[in-house]
Amino acid sequence: MAKDKSAKKEVVSREYTVNLGKMLHGCTFKKKAPRAIKAIKQFAAKMMKTDDVRVDVKLNKDVWRRGIRNVPKKFRIRIDRKRNDDEDAKEEHYSYVTSAELPPEGFSFLGTKVVE
Repeated sequence: MAKDKSAKKEVVSREYTVNLGKMLHGCTFKKKAPRAIKAIKQFAAKMMKTDDVRVDVKLNKDVWRRGIRNVPKKFRIRIDRKRNDDEDAKEEHYSYVTSAELPPEGFSFLGTKVVE
């Protein structure tokens, strides 16, 4: 248990592939892009164990690039757990989500990658 607690305290960056097609299955067309952003936030909160999740403007534009209905089925994101410098912050850390660079060969054989 002590190892899990110390792992939560450290600042770390990871890259993930998010399957938005699975998360948005059966969703109304006019709600797909907003729900995709909510799903990415929920995914980041679960992976980084922080309640405060902030989404980069560029990631938001990439999700909305093809309109509200045609959200990409898979997305490569980078999540950074950073220290919160505000004095009146409720949490010690927050997660910052950005879009990651996709290799030329595509999504095949891409797992979670720890970025230094």
